[in-house]
Amino acid sequence: MSESRTSTSPRRTRVGLPVAIAGALASLVLALGISPSLAAFTASIANTVDTAGMGTLTMQEANAAGTVLCNSTDGGSVSTNAATCTTINKYGGNLAMVPGQTVNTSITIKNTGTVPASTFSLTPGACAQSANGLVNGTATDLCSRITVVVTSGATTIYNGSLAGFSAAVNVLTATAASSVPAGASVPFTFAVTLPAALGNTYAGLQVSQPLTWTFGS
Repeated sequence: MSESRTSTSPRRTRVGLPVAIAGALASLVLALGISPSLAAFTASIANTVDTAGMGTLTMQEANAAGTVLCNSTDGGSVSTNAATCTTINKYGGNLAMVPGQTVNTSITIKNTGTVPASTFSLTPGACAQSANGLVNGTATDLCSRITVVVTSGATTIYNGSLAGFSAAVNVLTATAASSVPAGASVPFTFAVTLPAALGNTYAGLQVSQPLTWTFGS
């Protein structure tokens, strides 16, 4: 009698390799999610000097010799930037003129600020007549008789009587200039004339007229 044997082959379950691969993939995914060293390319620029500010527009008037100066800041500071100048007399200040005489006075107006003046005007006030000393003539129209010629270089700004000098003058238009650059000076000459025909009724009289220079930016 023969014995029958059933042979059972052992099964080798290969589970180690898939588990290892899955673990490696999980680690890679985790590393990609948290590691900054694997980020995309970047580029940047930091601007550390970003500024803005205001320039200044200031004016200086000087006599012909440059020894007498008046500044727009003389009234206090640039916050006010308006002053009264009593030391430069553009009509000469000669109170002993005679008929037929002309007195010339030269000055300069300078832009002492840091920005150009895009507007520039000369605005006269009203001419006023008054007594000069104790002996005075009876005429009342000296402002209409005295004439003034205002020039800048070869350009005439105004030519007429003091009474007729009543409207503001656009200096840039008159001189065909577009601006007064920072640091630039503009020369002016005032020629005041007493007509030769004036008689004794005008003796002992004087006139005065305020003049205002103005820059704008």
